[in-house]
Amino acid sequence: MFGVVGHSLVIVLITSTPLRHFPSVGIPICDLPVRHRHYIDSLKFHSLQLPDPNKNCREKETEKKMILTGIEDEDKWLAEGIASIQHNAFYMHRALEANSLRDALKCSALMLSELRTSKLSPHKYYDLYMRAFDELRKLEMFFKDESKHGVSIVDLYELVQHAGNILPRLYLLCTVGSVYIKSKEAPAKDVLKDLVEMCHSVQHPIRGLFLRSYLAQVSRDKLLDLGSEYEGAEDTVMDAVEFVLQNFTEMNKLWVRMQHQGPVRVKEKLEKERSELCDLVGKNLHVLSQIEGVNLEIYRDTVLPSVLEQAVNCKDELAQYYLLDCIIQVFPDEYHLQTLETLLGACPQLQPTVDVKTVLSRLMARLSNYAASSADALPEFLQVEAFAKLSSAIGKVIETQVDMPIVGAVALYVSLLSFTLHVHPERLDYVDQVLGACVKKLSGKPKVEDIRAKKQIVALLSAPLEKYNDIVTALTLSNYPHVMDCLDDETNKVMAMIIIQSAMKNKTCISTADKVEVLFELIKGLIKDLDETAKDELDEEDFKEEQNSVARLIHMLYNDDPEEMLKIFRAVRKHIMAGGSQRLPFTVPPLVFSALRLVRKLQGQDGNVVGEEPATPKKIFQLLNETIEALSSISSPELALRLYLQCAEAANDCDLESVAYEFFTWAFILYEEEVADSKAQVTALHLIIGALQRMHVFGVENRDTLTHKATGHSAKLLKKPDQCRAVYACSHLFWVDQDGIKDGERVLLCLKRALRIANAAQQIASATRGCSGPVTLFVEILNKYLYFFEKGNPQITSAAIQGLIELITNEMQSDSTTPDPVSDAFLASTIRYIQFQKQKGGVMGEKFGPIKV
Repeated sequence: MFGVVGHSLVIVLITSTPLRHFPSVGIPICDLPVRHRHYIDSLKFHSLQLPDPNKNCREKETEKKMILTGIEDEDKWLAEGIASIQHNAFYMHRALEANSLRDALKCSALMLSELRTSKLSPHKYYDLYMRAFDELRKLEMFFKDESKHGVSIVDLYELVQHAGNILPRLYLLCTVGSVYIKSKEAPAKDVLKDLVEMCHSVQHPIRGLFLRSYLAQVSRDKLLDLGSEYEGAEDTVMDAVEFVLQNFTEMNKLWVRMQHQGPVRVKEKLEKERSELCDLVGKNLHVLSQIEGVNLEIYRDTVLPSVLEQAVNCKDELAQYYLLDCIIQVFPDEYHLQTLETLLGACPQLQPTVDVKTVLSRLMARLSNYAASSADALPEFLQVEAFAKLSSAIGKVIETQVDMPIVGAVALYVSLLSFTLHVHPERLDYVDQVLGACVKKLSGKPKVEDIRAKKQIVALLSAPLEKYNDIVTALTLSNYPHVMDCLDDETNKVMAMIIIQSAMKNKTCISTADKVEVLFELIKGLIKDLDETAKDELDEEDFKEEQNSVARLIHMLYNDDPEEMLKIFRAVRKHIMAGGSQRLPFTVPPLVFSALRLVRKLQGQDGNVVGEEPATPKKIFQLLNETIEALSSISSPELALRLYLQCAEAANDCDLESVAYEFFTWAFILYEEEVADSKAQVTALHLIIGALQRMHVFGVENRDTLTHKATGHSAKLLKKPDQCRAVYACSHLFWVDQDGIKDGERVLLCLKRALRIANAAQQIASATRGCSGPVTLFVEILNKYLYFFEKGNPQITSAAIQGLIELITNEMQSDSTTPDPVSDAFLASTIRYIQFQKQKGGVMGEKFGPIKV
């Protein structure tokens, strides 16, 4: 007990125990607490004076100024410290060379006194420490050789304790202690115990941490381990464990106390400095993990509880996060698996601000890698019920940390799902359970707006797709759609695109109507119009890409069973018909062609078909008619007309005349009522003529009606050249070799009518521009004449062809005709063809013979 009376320091020693001797050595050591013993030792060398009452205030002011001064002053203090160490080290080296123990101890103590500074940040202090550490290595080599200094290691151990300052004394004591243990003149456990207790004397956080780090460094190869040369008869691995744990505990306390060493205004700077020293504390745990004798039993019963106790009780955010992360990183995975409950039990007890999600994520990542590294490890996961424990722990952490942001909670579920997919990929119920827990957390809250949280949810939903490479598996997860419902519209569309891309990448075939229902519910963000306010914000290129992806997906829906395929068609139709005017032009065509593929498969199967809801071509055509009709009502008549013609050709292949006629009727109605643009009319009319030419199912009456309609509309086109081309195209409707339709008179009638229109076009050009237009139309008509002449149309004679050639020649020679290289080349090519046919000989040569060119 210490007391101050007047100006004298009175020391009263109260002890009921006698002095004890260091085991087997004979060095008297007082049974008083260590801090008292060192204080008494220091009295041997220093005069007793009262402390200056203003000294602490001045030191605090100095420290404050030091914190605010900046890097330049620290660099100056560091340079001065290094210079002092080098100066004293120089004289220490001379003393070592002269084998002068006294001078060596004196110089080394002066050198180590530089480590007493409080002016340096941890980073700078580390530089200073390493300089001294290197010199201590040389001093240790000197201590080992007793022949040089002539003092026994026992006496040397006592001698260094007479150093004037406590910090140099303990550095020297640790250095000599290392040699002392190697000499085996005392049990290693007793020396280590004495050293770790004496280090209590230094309570300054930075100085204490580096001192204990030095102790851990010099003792790590002298710990009592299995097969260690320092292992005695009564020594066990537990002695080494207790030593390291004791050192770790004290270092952690010093480290935590650092946060209170400066003013509040520099708290951020202090926390950064503390984070720089975390490895000093963690080094102890690394040493423990390297002790071979630390088996699962010792780790479970002693090491882990002690470390977790320190982590929880320190109530420091930085320390708790680092210590748990350090435990996870340094100890074997199988230990974590067998002590999972204990480790996870500490997580809810941590401070609310601790980044538990990162700690647990790293734990689950390590366990996942452990499971992947060995198939033999999987039974262990089942035995310890790893998934249930992790799931329960995550739930408790989220429940305990009420202020945890959504992104943190979802990140935990992402890690748990990743763990589940790696360790238990076959357990879809586990996967669905994780998704369900996430839904529970997100339910009752507005749509997620935080960008990071949305990315985590997308990662959560993408994980099963990446693992199973099969969208069908994801469709069986009941909670999958519920998680998507928590996303805002934009992110929902992003996730829908990921789902479609996964299906296309893996060429997944969705083959049942139920799965199609679930799938289209998942991608509803792409197939339904957003609200009116969001419509205007759509990016055109992105929108087209999205809708084209949906179109490609529709082509991947297939089932060999016609009835099931019809159900799929109806399910898709129900969803896409709600898409609105912007989406239908993209989504209806693939649906129509998918249905037509089914129609051709059922070709000829109409009438008595077995089944509850038999799939027949007529029934499908009825649905197609209703579907295409929706396009015509949203200002897409040209597309609807094309689809009607496609359906008409499919009906023709199925020999359904009435159905084909109905589709042509709708095509003409669209042409007459909806197609107003002149260019679009020309294109539509040529499509109708081409499709009608390929029809073989029509009877005479229906065919005449449709061809009459086509030729009538051809003559009513706005521009004369368009009229001419459409009319001569109609000539093909009256001469179809495959169907035996050969009406030569009507072919000739169409061609003559085309000539009159071409002549009228020339006259109009002459009247408006003062010169005739090119003769291209006449050359085109000449080629039609040659075509039907070769086909054997008796109404097309060589005389008619000759007259047409002369007409074209005269027109080209006329002064009023505009020269046109394209027309000239076209005519020259046609003339060469006629010459080729004449020179060919045979029947065709005789036929072309009368024509003179």
